[in-house]
Amino acid sequence: MDIAVKLIATGGIDQLRVLESAPQSPGPLEVRLRHEAIGVNFLDIYHRKGIYPLPSYPHVLGAEGAGIVEEVGSDVAFLAPGDRIAYAGAPVGGYSSTRLLPAARAIKLPDGVDARIAAASTLKGMTAYMLLRRTYAVKPGTVMLVHAAAGGLGAILVRWAKHLGATVIGTVSSEEKAALAWSHGADHLIVGRDADIIGRTLDLTQGRGVDVGYDGIGGAMLAKTIQCIRPFGTAVSFGQAAGPIPPVSLDQLRPNRALAHPSIMAATGDQAFYTEAAASVLDAFRLGITATIGGEFALADAGQAHTELEAGRTAGSLLLIP
Repeated sequence: MDIAVKLIATGGIDQLRVLESAPQSPGPLEVRLRHEAIGVNFLDIYHRKGIYPLPSYPHVLGAEGAGIVEEVGSDVAFLAPGDRIAYAGAPVGGYSSTRLLPAARAIKLPDGVDARIAAASTLKGMTAYMLLRRTYAVKPGTVMLVHAAAGGLGAILVRWAKHLGATVIGTVSSEEKAALAWSHGADHLIVGRDADIIGRTLDLTQGRGVDVGYDGIGGAMLAKTIQCIRPFGTAVSFGQAAGPIPPVSLDQLRPNRALAHPSIMAATGDQAFYTEAAASVLDAFRLGITATIGGEFALADAGQAHTELEAGRTAGSLLLIP
């Protein structure tokens, strides 16, 4: 039986419903995709909680997946049934056995790229591209701070940054996660939830600070990240896994620091960016720059996957398998 996981109203995982969902016929410029794997992201939790509201309810969550084209609508010339594709970003609706997708959002997968890897890595790869190439242009010699370096996005950020020639200082919450971050290529790690991140970062940079710091943690962490940045460097805030971010005053950016607040959903809403980022992500896949899969759940157990991700008990990307 084909199913979809729908969010009835914003709130906890008790607002998720597993419902039977028959395949739909694609309209013009649409395809129907049968999922092989669906990526789970903090973005889904933000949608569930209403931090980033969805346009209406009930609504199927999910902004990343991969599978096989079952049927194409009229005026779709570059895709055919049987093609292997992935997608990321809007329109949200991935927590389902099958879904309709605008053909323009379909990314053809090369031979050798497993659907599970694509579902775990496409949105995160586009996010890494946005952060490393558009928000701050990382280059050889760049010294950067990456929080949650063992996470799904962290793995791609560290691997891609090392490919670009950067020095990576990562933070992780445990020695177990440190082992993963080392395997991703981190040069230095700051371990422990109570670690002195500012002091250790300044020690590792001889008091200078990092060129760029990537903060998807939010909460009180952003203020600490800003203090790790060198003059004329950039702090990048792109998530709030630890909770809402207190207001940041301009005085906190002294001396001469910049603060960026990019959005991957906004960026991927621009089709030109989406096409450019997709090409870069496929190139990264060929270089082995992908997420590490940290766990798999049945699609019907999406609520359990949310619980594990929110609690920080996982390392790597989580997948839902229909």
